[in-house]
Amino acid sequence: MIYPNNFENKIGFDDIRALLKSFCLSSLGKEMIDSLGFSDNADVINEWLTQVREFRLMMEEHDDFPLIHFFDVRESVKRVKPEGTYMDENELFDLKRSLTTISNIVSFLNRNEGETAAGEKIYPYPALQRLTLNVTTFPMIVQRIDEIIDKFGKIKDNASPELLEVRRELARTEGSVSKALYNILRSAQSDGVVEKDATPTLRDGRLVIPVSPSLKRKIRGIVHDESATGKTVYVEPAEVVEANNRIRELESEERREIIRILVSFASVIRPHISDMLGSYAFLARIDMIRAKSELARTFKGIEPIVGNKPHIDWTAAVHPLLQRSLEKVGKKVVPLDIMLTPQQRILIISGPNAGGKSVCLKTVGLLQYMLQCGLSVPFNEHSRTGVFKKIMIDIGDEQSIENDLSTYSGHLVNMKNMMKHADNDTLLLIDEFGTGTEPLIGGAIAEAVLKQFCNKKAYGIITTHYTNLKHFAEAHEGIINGAMLYDRNEMKALFQLEIGDPGSSFAIEIARKTGIPEEVIRDASELVGSEYIQSDKYLQDIVRDKRYWGNKRQNIHQKEVQMAKTIEKYENYIKELEGKRREILEKARQQAEELLKETNRRIENTIREIKESQAQKDDTRRIRKELDDYKSEVAEIDSAAKDELIERKMAQLKQRKERKDQRKQERAEQKANAEKALKEAVERKKMEERPLEKGDYVRIKGLTSVGVIESIEGELATVIFGEMRTKMKKGRLERTAKPIREERATYSSVTSSTRRAIDERKNNFKQDLDVRGMRGDEAVNAVTYFIDDAILVGMSRVRILHGTGSGILRQLIRQYLATNPAVTEYKDEHVQFGGAGITVVDLG
Repeated sequence: MIYPNNFENKIGFDDIRALLKSFCLSSLGKEMIDSLGFSDNADVINEWLTQVREFRLMMEEHDDFPLIHFFDVRESVKRVKPEGTYMDENELFDLKRSLTTISNIVSFLNRNEGETAAGEKIYPYPALQRLTLNVTTFPMIVQRIDEIIDKFGKIKDNASPELLEVRRELARTEGSVSKALYNILRSAQSDGVVEKDATPTLRDGRLVIPVSPSLKRKIRGIVHDESATGKTVYVEPAEVVEANNRIRELESEERREIIRILVSFASVIRPHISDMLGSYAFLARIDMIRAKSELARTFKGIEPIVGNKPHIDWTAAVHPLLQRSLEKVGKKVVPLDIMLTPQQRILIISGPNAGGKSVCLKTVGLLQYMLQCGLSVPFNEHSRTGVFKKIMIDIGDEQSIENDLSTYSGHLVNMKNMMKHADNDTLLLIDEFGTGTEPLIGGAIAEAVLKQFCNKKAYGIITTHYTNLKHFAEAHEGIINGAMLYDRNEMKALFQLEIGDPGSSFAIEIARKTGIPEEVIRDASELVGSEYIQSDKYLQDIVRDKRYWGNKRQNIHQKEVQMAKTIEKYENYIKELEGKRREILEKARQQAEELLKETNRRIENTIREIKESQAQKDDTRRIRKELDDYKSEVAEIDSAAKDELIERKMAQLKQRKERKDQRKQERAEQKANAEKALKEAVERKKMEERPLEKGDYVRIKGLTSVGVIESIEGELATVIFGEMRTKMKKGRLERTAKPIREERATYSSVTSSTRRAIDERKNNFKQDLDVRGMRGDEAVNAVTYFIDDAILVGMSRVRILHGTGSGILRQLIRQYLATNPAVTEYKDEHVQFGGAGITVVDLG
């Protein structure tokens, strides 16, 4: 339960929700965040927080998680439920891409890292993987969309045989109209009827010629429009009227066929609408979890383990919105340490005005609410927290003209509702408890209400200036005082919460700081009496001394922790040294045993050789000398066998041998590399100096595809790239190495059907590319394919229609063209043909 209805607005959660929505990738996530709510189930909250924790870890470990094409097409999908309805090309294109994203996310989260002993799969992100359960993917529908929609979201020519035939006829008709119109234009220009630089243009979808009004009767045709100045009229010559009419008819036929295709496809989607909407709910949840992770990164939040009982034990907690606001001006927020336990359920905070009491209260309310909404919270990772089933707040002015409530009456209404619903699972947040009426009776009512809260074992944070409430906290179990600290010397608030003693309001000091006349302050002091002034000073001194000794105690504790760490560190060193010593001694013992065995073998061999040689003096002397030499070596080693000395000597010998072997290997490798580099340089120099010949492997400068030269005629070379033969200047080619895996390189090995397809692609290549309406990356991708195709079919000039708009598309496309070595020049089209809205590209 949350009380009152404007609770989120009072604690500032509206701003948190707005910030969350700004991190979303689509309206899917924004809609889910709008419905984000408070939960009092610890298991549900922990699952939400685990999802965020795993997502943050996943984004740190992987950069290939699919986070593109989060399109919301739910309304379009719902619209095709009735028979005869359909989705248009753009909606179908968004459907395909978003369904692909859903499928990729499900596949990514279901990657496993093996199995347990019980045969259960181990997932790196189990909480996120559980979200994929019962989520349906639609690979067949995506494949079907691919059959009718191209990579730019347009209906393919071969989406149906009828559409292919209509578009072919339309292309032929448009070509004939354009040819006829240019013939008429050239004739009119030669007769002086039309200006020399005039070009055909479009008016109402029909090709027309711009003519001066005085000469419009020189061209037989229909006037369709005139310029804004009236100095130009646009005439459609009579010779192309019928052809233009036919174009209109074919365009209508094309549109009818497209609609028929889309209606037919809608019947494929219709049976899966319910499952599809469920899959988009999964996509919305992923979007929301990503937004939560971005919020956690912004606030430097953590995802704690939430207990199922009311509990607050926070260290270094900060108000996230206040922190974000102060960081913008280069300031830092003072962190808050606060604790509410069954033994200390209610905290009474007192202290000076503008000392941070209300901020402290709002911080607790906002962080607890964020936590129970499944959001990361900015406090120390060692903090502990629990769940409250009810959170109730009374803060700000509750005056209401509509409900005939004064400020104090509004507070009393809130107190009544709080007393009615409060229990041991409730968190109460009350600011300036008891104010708004005569202080004596207001304090008494506040104390009586506080007693009710105490009897109901409710948890709460209450701010006040009333002395009787401070005394009540001292006299009753479960309630504790707290103070917002104030520096009396600097006369400024410290915004630090000290739990254990009440705080002074520092009314006299603040009045003096604000410039109240000293006479007024003296009269006020006399009115309240010296005992009150003196007791307030004693209270300030107690708070000051407690703060001093608290800092001392904290410093001592820090030094004790550092000392404990140092002791532990040296104890670990001693254990490690002792372990190494035992290891060295054990190795020395094993080596001594091996030495003894070797000695016995030498003695036995000596005795056997003496016997076999029949005790010849020379042989006996030689054998005895060898045995004596070996004994001296053993004695030398034995004398040095003192713990670490043996190990050190052996290690030095071993290291010396390893260094010698390593230097020898490095010299051999350097020599081999030098010989190899020299050989490659000689071969490369020979290849560069030798002119291109038939059979050489080459590639177009700036491209990676490798082809083979079939023949050379002067400066032109015929090159075969895979299954494509093309002619181009030798200057555009550079020699390259033979590919590791050589593809079929002869045109004669291509099947007749493939050859026809290649020839048809050459014949149907259009010199104009329209990228208007595309996103930047899609447009650059389309231009890349278009330029590659133009190079392969031997085009020397092409045009790219990108429109004017904000100029972003034009800038991105020209940045790409500047990096392509096959492009010799690019410039704006003539102003009458489109000007800056069209880029003309010359290919070398």
